[in-house]
Parts: sequence; structure tokens; C-alpha cells
Amino acid sequence: MTASAISSLHDVTSSAGSVEYVTVLVAGQLLGLPISRVHDVYLVNDITAVPLAPPEIAGLLNLRGRVVTAISLRRRLGLNEAAGVDRRMTIGIEHQGEAFGLLVDDVGEVLRFDPVDLQPNPVHLDRRWASLSKGVYQVDRRLLIILDVDAVLEFLAEQRAA
Repeated sequence: MTASAISSLHDVTSSAGSVEYVTVLVAGQLLGLPISRVHDVYLVNDITAVPLAPPEIAGLLNLRGRVVTAISLRRRLGLNEAAGVDRRMTIGIEHQGEAFGLLVDDVGEVLRFDPVDLQPNPVHLDRRWASLSKGVYQVDRRLLIILDVDAVLEFLAEQRAA
């Protein structure tokens, strides 16, 4: 999905009461990010490591002259990095005036749901994942975990306070 495609999606008026999510894959799990929080989708080749950064921070990247902090969603979810992957898809978001890129394995399509169909997290969902989730939808016999973008980036505030 290109940045222009994402931009045009922002212009689409959703049906009354529905919410749109950009779907991504991380370690085979389908995750959803509110489209209202997504600014760009891009492919990353070069990431500059940041010494002494928390493990979730994969590094810095340059997006059209702007420095963006790359966050590994795999690490944030407590997973190992995928072996042998040189290029990753990135979801560009803004948070408190800063630009971030969430590194994901793949980007899927935009799905629209009625908010009343959002179900609570399953009781057996890993605590780390549940703490980053707003709930789940069932999609074609799969579970779509809806990520809370603010919770995903909350560790940054904890690092600044320490």
C-alpha cells in the first residue's frame, strides 16, 4: 500500500458508525491499526542503530528528509526478530508531535467494522499483547487484534521518566 493510497483512504467517508483499520502481519498474527492514526506505509532498507536505546527501538530512518524513530513491533510484543529479513514494511504514525515507524512483517488491506462488534481480549491472550490491545474482531476464522497505538508507544514515556 502506497502513501498516496493511505492519503486517499483518509478522504473516504466511512459508513455511519464504522471504523477502518489498516491490517498488518507480525509473526503470522493479524493486527489492526486505526486508519486515523496511519500517515504513511513504506518499505525500509536502511535503519541506523541508536546506541543504548531500549530494545524495542530498532533505530532511526530517514523518510523524505525527516528523522523517524523505528519501533520493532515484534520486539514490543515480546517476539524475536525474523531471521534473514533485510527489508521491512513500516507503518508511519505521529505521536505527541514525533514521527514513528512501526516495523511489521507485511501490510494487508483496510477493513471496516462496526465498533459494537469489537470483542474483549480473550482471557488466554498473552498479558503483553493484551496490554497493547483494545479488543478483537473475528475475520474469516482468524482473530484480528486491534492495537492501541498509544499503549504501543507508552514505553517511550516510561524511558523518559526514568
